[in-house]
Amino acid sequence: MIRERAYPVEPWHIRETQLDVDVLAQSESVFALSNGHIGLRGNLDEGEPHGLPGTYLNSFYELRPLPYAEAGYGFPESGQTVVNVTNGKLIRLLVDDEPLDVRYGELLAHERILDLRAGTLHRTLHWRSPAGREVRVHSTRLVSFRQRSVAAIRFEVEVADDQPLRLIVQSELVANETLPPQSRDPRVAAVLESPLQAEEELTTADGGLLIHRTKVSGLRVAAAMEHEIDSPSRTTIESEGYEDWVRTTIGCVLEPGQRLRVVKYLTYGWSSRRSLPALRDQVGAALAAARLDGWDGLVREQQEYLDEFWDAADVQIDGDPEVQQAVRFGLFHVLQAGARAERRPIAAKGLTGPGYDGHAFWDTEMFVLPVLTYTHPAAVRDALYWRYSTLEQAYERARTLNLSGATFPWRTIEGPESSGYWPAGTAAFHVAADIADALRRYVLVSGDIELEREIGLTLLVETARLWRSLGHHDRDGQFHIDGVTGPDEYTAVKNDNIYTNLMAQRNLRVAAEVAMRHRDDAFHLGVTDEEAAAWRDAAAAMHIPYDQEIDVHQQVEGFTRLEEWDFAHTPQDKYPLLLHYPYFDLYRKQVVKQADLVLAMHWRGDAFTPEEKLRNFLYYERRTVRDSSLSACTQSVLAAEVGYLELAHSYLREAALMDLHDLNENTRDGVHMASLAGSWIALVAGFGGLRDDEDVPSFAPRLPSRIGRLEFSLQWRGTRLRVTVRPDETTYALHHAEPDAVMDVRHHGESVRVTCTEPVTLPIPPAPENLPPVEQPPGRAPLLRLPERVS
Repeated sequence: MIRERAYPVEPWHIRETQLDVDVLAQSESVFALSNGHIGLRGNLDEGEPHGLPGTYLNSFYELRPLPYAEAGYGFPESGQTVVNVTNGKLIRLLVDDEPLDVRYGELLAHERILDLRAGTLHRTLHWRSPAGREVRVHSTRLVSFRQRSVAAIRFEVEVADDQPLRLIVQSELVANETLPPQSRDPRVAAVLESPLQAEEELTTADGGLLIHRTKVSGLRVAAAMEHEIDSPSRTTIESEGYEDWVRTTIGCVLEPGQRLRVVKYLTYGWSSRRSLPALRDQVGAALAAARLDGWDGLVREQQEYLDEFWDAADVQIDGDPEVQQAVRFGLFHVLQAGARAERRPIAAKGLTGPGYDGHAFWDTEMFVLPVLTYTHPAAVRDALYWRYSTLEQAYERARTLNLSGATFPWRTIEGPESSGYWPAGTAAFHVAADIADALRRYVLVSGDIELEREIGLTLLVETARLWRSLGHHDRDGQFHIDGVTGPDEYTAVKNDNIYTNLMAQRNLRVAAEVAMRHRDDAFHLGVTDEEAAAWRDAAAAMHIPYDQEIDVHQQVEGFTRLEEWDFAHTPQDKYPLLLHYPYFDLYRKQVVKQADLVLAMHWRGDAFTPEEKLRNFLYYERRTVRDSSLSACTQSVLAAEVGYLELAHSYLREAALMDLHDLNENTRDGVHMASLAGSWIALVAGFGGLRDDEDVPSFAPRLPSRIGRLEFSLQWRGTRLRVTVRPDETTYALHHAEPDAVMDVRHHGESVRVTCTEPVTLPIPPAPENLPPVEQPPGRAPLLRLPERVS
């Protein structure tokens, strides 16, 4: 069911014009603020009602046992679950003796605005208490991009009727909040009961501090708050604290039209190693820095940071204002997930909710990092360093599985495999090649040879060693990788998954090239000429499954001979299939959860001819049900490439509006970071035709009929390229470049040189005509209508 759109279409704002308590959890995810280190769900200031309380710190987790009905050798023994840490968002208001609660009295007006350029969440409300007294509340919340440990809230209350009014503000830090029960959906998080043990509580005149420690993982977290109060009348301030909460209470009497202003500074820190005094001092120092800049300084820094980001990353679209809003919303959340992650993971939900237990998947490398590589490459550098930091766990996992090199986890927070379902987890070896490809792309685009030498070589060597030990040459010399699961989790533990094989092929080739480029460093890793040659041989002999009878590639060996799924007799309320049918049934049929072979045609398009891409696309389009939010953007990219531009536009809309429309009905657990990144990918790689298979960026732009202009920027080796696509022509120009800067690009296969003084405008070849009709499984067509054509 498609939810009625809750947010008016505006270019730079996500605006909620009335409060709907039935979808609070969804809006809490949409309005979440983060900087990659701290994440605050968009809960109401007063805390209640709520859908799902949430305050998260990147990589702060608790361990929990993974139960098995029948355990086996090599099964992971414990999982990691993100912890809802100390909540510092709470600011309760009592109007005379009535607590402000939107469920009582009368809510005369309510509005929330996520400002994508300012990086703030603003809320205004006008409330009449059950006793008939009226107040207006204005609050603005931010999580600082410049000061990693800092969040802040400005909370203002004014009397809205004609009598003096006594107001009490209670600002709190609360640990071990009670969380609502979760569903049995495997995409949802486990619920941890009171995961934090108190270690220290401290109160001051205008704030306080709490320090806790997780019971099993042994991680220590500190949260602190201080307040600045501006009141026109006599004001009382006092603080009190207990092991799980600290409260600062502010009281005053206001005359009609007067306003009480409270600025709350919040700081967070955590560590598995630092002592309690060290952590206490860390959050205290962060508070001092926040107060030094003050509220206005924090707001100014936030604006400056985002001005710089949007100048490099903004995408402009004429003809679809919904997608214009959505792609900026997506870019903002992708930035929030990675900006200050600083060598910690970017989770599938970022820090917007507990979905998937806060785990990072291969989604990060293949959806989020490509976007950040071209828009905010410093975040990619940190994400690659995080993967490098988990190498010891990856070595250990490989040894457990009797493999060489490094076996990276399908899902994790700290590094160990956290999936208790091995056909989807352990068998999804493609994550190794995804990491290698993210590294390849980052070095190609940024020119960061220092990172390639420092960590990239090791990552490439150890993933190449994995593939060489996981695969084998058959009697005819072909190289096979058997018993693996590709991106499509409905086709598990099969031989020669084409996505895995093609990505591993590139991994092996790039590893050999980089080892030769850094021969001395490779020697210290034990790489010999013979080993590098073995990688090249395996890559050259990689088996690529193909059905000669029907002229299509096979997603896995033998896929096209499997029984067809009975789509005609599958009710629409039985999707997603994983919640209604056994995996045993799904694994034996031609049914595809998400783009797999089609994803291979995007990232390894060099391995297919245009004719093969068209035939493959049509074949797999009829079998792909999109039970994953990862799928629509990739289907959009390939639909655009093979010529189905209107279908590509439809899939773009589905990817872009996944969370603003709550299309999968699970935004309550956090936004879909890969799908949000996918809206950029669908526009830039789909309609812009961007590919990075070679040493220069390549473009093959074409627009659907309803989009009149697409403009985007890319960072390439320190130079910014701006691409403007119109229906009949494309302009390439350098932006903010040195006077002598030049860049070589390809436009529909033609080599072009762009200089700072001479933008280049080229015609767009006509799109293919007389294409065969394209079909989706019954009821699985793209979910959203296209916008009306602009005359």
